[in-house]
Amino acid sequence: MTDLPKFVEFHEEGPREGFQIEPVSYPLERRAALIDSLSGTGLKQIQVGSFVSPKVVPTMADTAELFGAIKRKEGVEYTALWLNKKGFMLAGEAPRVDMDTRLLFYATDAFSQANNNCSATEMRDRQVEWLDLYLQQGLAPASAYIMTAFGCNFGGPVPIEAVTDLVQWIIDLCAARAVPLPAIYLADTVGWANPEDMKRRIGAVRELAPDARIGLHLHDTRGLGAANVYAALQMGVDLFDASVAGLGGCPFAGHGSASSAGNICTEDMVFLCEEMGIDTGIDLDALIQSALLAEDIIGRPLNGRIMHAGSLTKYRSRLA
Repeated sequence: MTDLPKFVEFHEEGPREGFQIEPVSYPLERRAALIDSLSGTGLKQIQVGSFVSPKVVPTMADTAELFGAIKRKEGVEYTALWLNKKGFMLAGEAPRVDMDTRLLFYATDAFSQANNNCSATEMRDRQVEWLDLYLQQGLAPASAYIMTAFGCNFGGPVPIEAVTDLVQWIIDLCAARAVPLPAIYLADTVGWANPEDMKRRIGAVRELAPDARIGLHLHDTRGLGAANVYAALQMGVDLFDASVAGLGGCPFAGHGSASSAGNICTEDMVFLCEEMGIDTGIDLDALIQSALLAEDIIGRPLNGRIMHAGSLTKYRSRLA
């Protein structure tokens, strides 16, 4: 255990990961309004959409048009996800995409096949081409994601060595290209993590790559999202992906409904940090309004807690 971070950075993924899993497409204008609302909360990075096959993920088919519809706020990065070279090129052609240069890895073959239609080894080897492509465009790698880093619905438990082997491979690749090590994200893609395993895996990665910033992409699939964030904070982690109102989930994770596989909820985790005295730079009340807007767009109750219960600010002010 290390000292708690003094500041935690949240990257918002609701507009992409939240809407990709929905069975219907929602109006572009309303999704743009949600992004504009999130832009006013203090978030510094918002993932707008993804450049992937519209046949496979039809709800992301209009991502380029969505980038053209949002009202950008200075100081906010508006990013996108891609899973192959074609997606990267489409992102580069879209209106003003802030290029979030990720490298993507899978800890299990089964999930790699489900999500990327290739083996984990094939996907790993493709990252050499991705990195060279980024460098040719004058872009350094920003992050390296290890998906299913805690376990896989298809492949079962994931040994820590499967994660650290990938981290070492990333270290060697970056050294060979003489580029700084990117942030290393451990992704609990399908909701297997628990707090003690969270600490073990963070510790193992930190021991191998002490200079790398560690980030987490967590899902609250089985109700341990907040507990896992708390454990990570105790390990000094200060970088998290999250989704407004608890939206999201992977459509290829093997879960049933969209509501069963949500990401950790941005406003709930901001509240957790604030209650622990950790700054996030985010206006929680404004974020709650964004969450309520997301719920109105989706048209059903969403999984966030603070958006419904409210923060403690007004109660404390009454008792002051």
